[in-house]
Amino acid sequence: MILPNGLGLQKLTAFLATTDGEKTKQFYEGILGLRLVSEDPFALVFDANGTTLRIQRVQTFTPHSFTALGWEVPDIATAVGALTDVSIQFEVFPGMGQDALGIWTAPSGARVAWFKDPEGNLLSLTQHE
Repeated sequence: MILPNGLGLQKLTAFLATTDGEKTKQFYEGILGLRLVSEDPFALVFDANGTTLRIQRVQTFTPHSFTALGWEVPDIATAVGALTDVSIQFEVFPGMGQDALGIWTAPSGARVAWFKDPEGNLLSLTQHE
């Protein structure tokens, strides 16, 4: 074990990448409402409700096809509606059986919707039962 109690008690930092810092800053700060902590030639750093999100500035980037970050929300329909109102488009995946808002209901009862940031990172909203 690395530390006496492992890393489970240590603070987590999340990482993403961007080739366009200004567009990314506007999205995460202006649209999603994360607080910009710092900005330098290497990265944008946001506070995501106590979790550090460090978005590294890179020359080239190819996003993954799976979810990179997700947020738990108390009312997913309201959250999807609010983001749709500011021109966020939600992803619809063939065969998933999502509703008209793009919300999928998992076997556990959790409800999930996906959208992308300006770099194409797949982000999600989840409402647990």
